[in-house]
Amino acid sequence: MLRSSTFTDSGPRCSCLPVSQTLDSMDTVLMGSLQHCCCQLPKMGDTWAQLPWPGPPHPAMLLVSLLLAAGLMHSDAGTSCPVLCTCHNQVVDCSSQRLFSVPPDLPMDTQNLSLAHNRITAVPPGYLTCYMELRVLDLRNNSLMELPRGLFLHAKRLAHLDLSYNNFSHVPADMFQEAHGLVHIDLSHNPWLRRVHPQAFQGLVQLRDLDLSYGGLASLSLEALEGLPGLVTLQIGGNPWVCGCTMEPLLKWLRNRIQRCTADSQLAECRGPPEVEGAPLFSLTEESFKACHLTLTLDDYLFIAFVGFVVSIASVATNFLLGITANCCHRWSKASEEEEI
Repeated sequence: MLRSSTFTDSGPRCSCLPVSQTLDSMDTVLMGSLQHCCCQLPKMGDTWAQLPWPGPPHPAMLLVSLLLAAGLMHSDAGTSCPVLCTCHNQVVDCSSQRLFSVPPDLPMDTQNLSLAHNRITAVPPGYLTCYMELRVLDLRNNSLMELPRGLFLHAKRLAHLDLSYNNFSHVPADMFQEAHGLVHIDLSHNPWLRRVHPQAFQGLVQLRDLDLSYGGLASLSLEALEGLPGLVTLQIGGNPWVCGCTMEPLLKWLRNRIQRCTADSQLAECRGPPEVEGAPLFSLTEESFKACHLTLTLDDYLFIAFVGFVVSIASVATNFLLGITANCCHRWSKASEEEEI
């Protein structure tokens, strides 16, 4: 038990009520209520040497002090704001700061992070590991060429991701690994984007908006979109689509979903082959791909074999006639030379 102490007039007069009923256990220390304690300073001229030695501090009180200090330090670290950024209401805005790398040590409770309009070339692996409350990540208008594998492994609540106006050349299969909460992905205006892996969006069952417009895509695998049951908006205009036989499955799938899937049909045009160049992508029908389904019958094979036989005979006959003609010319030339002699 802590006892209240009263010193003489030459020393301070303190009257402190108990911090807790007992300090025998740590639970009692943490649950005890801290009571008011007031002390009167010694009179002028008195020396602190007159004060009695209070004795060694109680180990439990030291532990409480350390826990409180650690809690304050953690709180300060969790609310720090990076240099050149502004932080307010769980929104961290580091946009338009000419940053070449991502800022470290974000507030732990960050929900909206904007790194747009900078010069960032790479995101380090594990950068989002500690920010499990993150819901919006804006990386548009940077110089990113790829994202590290497993970047979104701990970002379970991430819903909106903007990667537009960057330098991505392909979307690999593990780019959005474990980011199952994504609702909106913007990959537009990546002029070097040539390929999307068939399993790039695998597992994104909540994805509603996907923007792949104004890139360098000439084709897109149907498998990349089949696993998106919640897809509502698909933007694919501004790409150099090659509307050959490989595009038929994708167009057929899009036509079946066009009523509940909004697409920029006016901006999506074919760049090849020449016979359909400039034609709107969604104007192509099954008739447009009729040639892709032509099959040869037995009569067709017999006709091709007959034509091949006739051509081979004609070739042999032609070579024979050319040989005879060359031989005759050679003899005639030789006879003419003998007559002149």
